[in-house]
Amino acid sequence: MNQINVQESPTLINGVDESSPVRTCPVHEIFENAAARFPNRPCIDFMGRVYDYKTINDQIDRAAEGFKQLGVRKGDKVGLCLPNTPYYIVCYYAILKCGGVVVNFNPLYAKREIAYQIEDSGCRMMVTLNLKQIYPKVAACLDHTCLKRIVFCEMSDILPPIKSVLFSLFKRSELAEVPSDLRHIPYDRVIGCNPIDTLVAIAVDDLAVLQYTGGTTGRPKGAMLTHANLSANVDQLTRWMPDAKPGHEVTICVLPFFHVFAMTVALNTSINLGAELVLQPRFELSAVLRALDKKRATIFPGVPTIYTAINNSPETAKHDLSNIRCCISGGAPLPVEVKHRFEEITGSKVVEGYGLTEASPVCTCNPLKGINKEGSIGLPMPGAEIEIRALERPDHCVQLGEKGEVCVKGPNIMPAYWQNPTATDETFVDGWLRTGDVGYQDADGYTFLVDRLKDVILCSGYNVYPRAIEEALYLHDQIAEVTCIGVPDKYRGQAPKAFVRLIDGANDITAEDLRAFLDDKISRIEMPREIEIREELPKTMVGKLSKKELVEEERQKREQQHT
Repeated sequence: MNQINVQESPTLINGVDESSPVRTCPVHEIFENAAARFPNRPCIDFMGRVYDYKTINDQIDRAAEGFKQLGVRKGDKVGLCLPNTPYYIVCYYAILKCGGVVVNFNPLYAKREIAYQIEDSGCRMMVTLNLKQIYPKVAACLDHTCLKRIVFCEMSDILPPIKSVLFSLFKRSELAEVPSDLRHIPYDRVIGCNPIDTLVAIAVDDLAVLQYTGGTTGRPKGAMLTHANLSANVDQLTRWMPDAKPGHEVTICVLPFFHVFAMTVALNTSINLGAELVLQPRFELSAVLRALDKKRATIFPGVPTIYTAINNSPETAKHDLSNIRCCISGGAPLPVEVKHRFEEITGSKVVEGYGLTEASPVCTCNPLKGINKEGSIGLPMPGAEIEIRALERPDHCVQLGEKGEVCVKGPNIMPAYWQNPTATDETFVDGWLRTGDVGYQDADGYTFLVDRLKDVILCSGYNVYPRAIEEALYLHDQIAEVTCIGVPDKYRGQAPKAFVRLIDGANDITAEDLRAFLDDKISRIEMPREIEIREELPKTMVGKLSKKELVEEERQKREQQHT
């Protein structure tokens, strides 16, 4: 990163440098600096094929020139619709290096979702794989959106030789037929150029990534994340890991890079540390356990459902997970029992963080060296600030310990939403980003979340917070996962309903058993009207429990009852 003069003796709190100015730089320079320091260090392990930093840096330089020759100019939007593969890493940094703007696409999106994001962002070029699961949805947008070209990547080209042959022989049915025309560019052509020699002038305040929000409340919005926003969050997170050893860490990358949490924590911050990135294209428990063991992984960012799966698997005891030192959990509240059990199994430290797309994304985290307060999302990142604002008057702060809306400020906060001034104005107040989360701060500066504003259940005039019910249910040793929503109630307006997945083998537990278990743990007003036990609960691509599908199911049930 760019060198900035800092004071000789920075202030350390919990081992974290809290006083030096947060460093920023063009994001692609994070990789350049790592490659200069650790050229022969393994950079990527994909399915057993290992690439060093020098090799990937050379591919980035060639791809940057390739994108330039394809017409990508400063500010042009280029989509990445890819799982965790070397292609994603090379294209991500190459697009940024030639002045383009990365637009992340979830490969599991439906065609209409991909089309909407293409049109909204103005994305004219997309990089994707030649797999039937992904390519046809992207190709269908060529004739109906502003998309003009597709750069297609061959899956077999990035596999180890033996696996590549087997894939070609036995997985051919999974490959899509890609036309040979001017609208389709093979990836080999992109990296077949000489390394880029004429560098594009890129300022840290230039737009780097358009990262779309989940769209749980209306249309997805594009968060405009600048080079400064993203690199600031990398510097903040690097400081947050004071015991990390540059050039010696190994990160398991199972969270998808197209999600902002993984893009910053698993990708950019790991690269900043010169770590080896062990890529997992999707979450398969057995593959993750083997990778954690075989690669002697030290850093393992995840979400609670992943840690829960490892805790509950009989396969876990067969693997050595003792090298894991740092686990940052995000995406959803981390149940205390899940944290304790994973730490007991591995001997690692699991800390709960908090963030949102608009903040690049990490805003707070519990310290790796210092007090971890159970149920807390921790302390602000270096250079960031947290205030709790009144729910009815977001321009006024509440008293210490009082509940209100969590608002954040810092160098990692986006300047605006893409082409959406109304949403931008609604989201910012006096330069502070309104998160939509309800919480409070204690005297030590730790923030505690109560719930999402939009998830609060209005029950007989009282605010009922689903998180309180979920945490109470997680105390039951037969529960693997739980989520809670509000459903219409004739007398109370709304009432809580809980959805539960039991651990394997817990077949004799009933909903009434669980209600009895809750009797002395929550108030009567919080008691779920119904507890539904299911074999599976809906999740997002990153493994976060998702409420919106359950809300929609309940809505459809009510409609059917009234017809």
